[in-house]
Amino acid sequence: MKKFCTAVVLAAGRGSRMGTALAKQYLTLGDKPVVVYSLEAFQASPVIDEIILITDKDHIEYCWEKLVHPYGITKVTAVAPGGKERYESVWKALCLLCGKNSRNEAGASAGDGYVFIHDGARPFITEDIIERVYKDTEKWDACVVGMPVKDTIKQTDENGVILDTPDRSRIWQAQTPQVFSVPLIMEAFQRQLSQDCRRVTDDSMIVENQMGVKVHMTEGGYTNIKITTPEDLAVAEAILTQYKK
Repeated sequence: MKKFCTAVVLAAGRGSRMGTALAKQYLTLGDKPVVVYSLEAFQASPVIDEIILITDKDHIEYCWEKLVHPYGITKVTAVAPGGKERYESVWKALCLLCGKNSRNEAGASAGDGYVFIHDGARPFITEDIIERVYKDTEKWDACVVGMPVKDTIKQTDENGVILDTPDRSRIWQAQTPQVFSVPLIMEAFQRQLSQDCRRVTDDSMIVENQMGVKVHMTEGGYTNIKITTPEDLAVAEAILTQYKK
């Protein structure tokens, strides 16, 4: 039986590095807001049963009126406020997910399913990636989408002195979605939240550190970029042009 799959789309960030008044996930890319692309991808995917959109408290009405309803994202079951940090937003989404007790047509429960945690500023998530990471999660319970790095990586000390050159063939750049069994990541977060969370920048870190679970890397795509700076937006426009050809 297919697991119930919830996509949590994180769109609560302010995006200070973009240098714009409007948060990066709401900027226009092509002819629609950045976050709409990932919402549409999850809407179209037969893998995904529901979508929870996490934003800041001032944009909840905006998201319903300007994003969800106009673009026909009917799988969105909640638009909810996030926290100051990413991990706080994810935790709020997980609590909401488990509290709703949603079920799909096969009777599978959201609380016993998989959660796809995705950055709203990554517009080029594809059906192939969603399908691939779903299948890998069936095997591993915890997966991170990513790609092997193209450049040589250097590890330095605090003064910029090179300490090591890791084997590039074993270094991956993490992307999203990061996908987990809901019971697994819920327990991991419960343990983490009782400790110092200041260095938590990635959802899989919590599962790795708290549960001792081996997290699997799933191939994503080099176009699955995160829009953080004005340069990224220009690259995204170029990628979008290729998509439309």
